[in-house]
Amino acid sequence: MKDEKIATREAYSKTLIKLGKKHQNIVSLEADLGGSTQSAKFGAEFPDRYFNMGIAEQDMFSAAAGMATCGKIPFVSTFAMFAAGRPYDQVRNSICYPRLNVKICASHAGITAEENGPTHQMIEDFSLMRTLPNMTVCSTADFTSTAWLVEEILKIDGPVYFRISKIPIPLIYDENQKFEIGKGIQFGDGRDATVIATGVMLAEALQAKEILEKKGIDIRVIDIHTIKPIDRKIIIKAAKETKKLITIEDHNIIGGLGSAVCEVVSEEYPTKVVRMGINDQFGKSGNMRALMEYFHLTAKDIAKTVREIL
Repeated sequence: MKDEKIATREAYSKTLIKLGKKHQNIVSLEADLGGSTQSAKFGAEFPDRYFNMGIAEQDMFSAAAGMATCGKIPFVSTFAMFAAGRPYDQVRNSICYPRLNVKICASHAGITAEENGPTHQMIEDFSLMRTLPNMTVCSTADFTSTAWLVEEILKIDGPVYFRISKIPIPLIYDENQKFEIGKGIQFGDGRDATVIATGVMLAEALQAKEILEKKGIDIRVIDIHTIKPIDRKIIIKAAKETKKLITIEDHNIIGGLGSAVCEVVSEEYPTKVVRMGINDQFGKSGNMRALMEYFHLTAKDIAKTVREIL
């Protein structure tokens, strides 16, 4: 993991512009937050393919569905609260039901919305989106993996929901890393326990691994960048080899990554799973670091939990 930090929304905008030059049918829709999601940069390059729909998210997703029926590939971006919560009806009935090729870019997800507070901190989006038939759900951990994802989802003929962050996060992967939709990535072969992380929490999990190594505890860390379809194989392998599983997510512990992992192991290899995340409550207003400490999502918290279950 490198010291350099970059917000994944930068990877989104840069890659979308790159793709826009190759694919004339890509369009970008925004709900008056183009500066925050950085999709406005696409608009500066391709003004005739950029649509600011105003603060009318339900209308925006309906319009995206209509464009998709005409052969366009809409990338629809806004805050996660307004991408998964407000237009749920339109996403469900107008996009997922007919399996339309709409890519939903959810910015400022989880507590990364920081001072915007609980009304804007969407910590239920995984649970909403992964229960929708035909929907692929992703949450990448750094600039490199996000750039890959934005390109990769063009190969999926159907709806995709993915998170991007506004806060700068550490670079974890180099350009030679191989990614695949639905396949997790394992760090180390530790046998003492496994920490399964997603999105911005991967960096904390890797720091926890370093903390524990100094105390003679060897864990493995798994990056689940695809919440749905989830990598059942890598989870079952970890359950068999380490016996102790911890999930960590910037999301409610109900319905998110932790629940998805529990579903897998309960069906195939019953194992105790400790779920770390937002413990069934709304968010708080504050900067990212303070919120992570408040909700016990830091590397030190993860390391402490590992020691406790051991």
